This record gives sequence, C-alpha cells and structure tokens, in this order.
Amino acid sequence: MRIAVYCASSTKIHPDFFADAHAIGEGLAKRGICLVNGAGHMGLMGESSNACLAAGGEVIGVIPTFMVEQNWHHTHLTQLIETPDMHQRKQTIAQLSDGCIALPGGCGTLEELMEVITWKQLGLYLKPIVILNTRGYYDPLLMQLQRGIEEHFLGQRHADIWRVATTPDEAIELVLSTPQWDASVRKFAAI
Repeated sequence: MRIAVYCASSTKIHPDFFADAHAIGEGLAKRGICLVNGAGHMGLMGESSNACLAAGGEVIGVIPTFMVEQNWHHTHLTQLIETPDMHQRKQTIAQLSDGCIALPGGCGTLEELMEVITWKQLGLYLKPIVILNTRGYYDPLLMQLQRGIEEHFLGQRHADIWRVATTPDEAIELVLSTPQWDASVRKFAAI
C-alpha cells in the first residue's frame, strides 16, 4: 500500500507541524505503508520522509526535473521519479497512491489538495482524502468548503469527499478505513 502525503517544504514553521509530519512518516513505516510525496528534502516533506526511512519504511518521491536541477530533492529516498513538469508530478503521485493525507502547507499543498478534491468530485480520483488539521490550520478552508455547500456551489454529498483528522494516528486510520468511491459518483458531480 502507498499513501501520498501532501505537505510544506517551509522550515520556518511551528514545531507542532514538524512533530505531526514526523509521526505520519513513522506511523506509515510501522504499518508497512510506503510514503509517496514530492521528494523535497526540507520542511515537512523532508521530516516525514526521514522519519519514514528511519523507521524502516519506504519513500517514493516524485519531483520535476527543474527542481532536481536546483538540488531541492531528497537524495536518500527509496525511489526518486523525475517528471517533466508540475502537472505530471501531481498526476504521478495520485496514480501511485492508494489514498492521500494533506498536512498543512502553503500554496502548493493547498493546490494539490484542492485538485485531488476536484478530481474526486468528478469521479477521476476515487481514493480516500484525509486532511490533518494540525493546530486548526485548515479551519478557514473547511469553513470555506462548508460555505460552498451552503451556497450550493457544492452539493451536501460532496462533504463526504474528504475526512478531517486532528492527530497523525487518526489521519492514518481514516485513510486506511475510508472506502474508495465508485466511478458512479460522476452522476453526482453536477449540483
């Protein structure tokens, strides 16, 4: 089994974010689950990868060539996959994984999370999506998504696209226990 972990590369963040990233990496390794991420060596990406590897786990990193040229990649992963661009990176991560956990992050993480939510709404990605809401980081986004439901930009059934966890263990349990959707959800994509 492989789980994608979307997260930040920033290093100037609260230690709680690093602690949860570490726990996710270690927790996946202890369950024999391969971590798939964007192959960065810094921030929460590096922390989760290092924790997973230190616990005997495997990490597959997917990164565009231009980032490798900048030496932004982790050099000790189990497998490093280079892609021509960011779009192929996201598609490859989604295809390789059996579900995803979004840790806090910046624009890139938010964009990855929203894209995979959109794909699931359209029936293109049927796997579990879990948001780890460390320190209430995702509260504003979750409020916005709820507002989208209230204003009928999303259907009430779309609230089942994602699950929200407050601890790393809960996030892992949710990604493992949430059933995959059936492609028939495409008929519900429209509001």
